[in-house]
Amino acid sequence: MGKDTIVLGVIGADCHAVGNKILETVFKNHGFHVVNLGVMVSQEEFIETAIETDAKAILVSSLYGQGELDCEGLREKCIEKGLDKIILYVGGNLVIGKKDFTETEKKFIDMGYDRVFKPDTDIEQAAETLKKDIEKKYGN
Repeated sequence: MGKDTIVLGVIGADCHAVGNKILETVFKNHGFHVVNLGVMVSQEEFIETAIETDAKAILVSSLYGQGELDCEGLREKCIEKGLDKIILYVGGNLVIGKKDFTETEKKFIDMGYDRVFKPDTDIEQAAETLKKDIEKKYGN
C-alpha cells in the first residue's frame, strides 16, 4: 500500500520556516508522503493542494499568535470542497498571550480541528497519532 499523503504549511502571514522543515522531516521519516507548502499559506492553498494530492490530512502551523484568526472557517471550507473526511491538525503558538492551553484546545476543536498541539509537542508522537487517526478514519 502507498504512503498516505499529508499537506502541511504555515498559515496566514506567518513566515516561521524552521519548525515547518522539522515537521516535514519527521513526518517523512514516519512514512508519510509530505506536500510542504512552506510559509504564508492561505486556507485555499491548503484545500486545493489536499484535493489535488488526495491528501488524508492537513497540518496547519502557526507561530505568530494569529492562528485563531487565520484558522477559523477551514473545516467549513473543506466540507464545501468535498473534503468531509480530511483530518485537520493545528499546532504552535496559536493565540497571543499566555492562555490556558485547554481553552485554546477547546476553541480549535470547536472550529473543527481534530487535534490541537502545543508548541512543545513531541513531533514523533504526533506522527504516530496521525497514523492511528488515519487508520481509524480511512481504514488503512
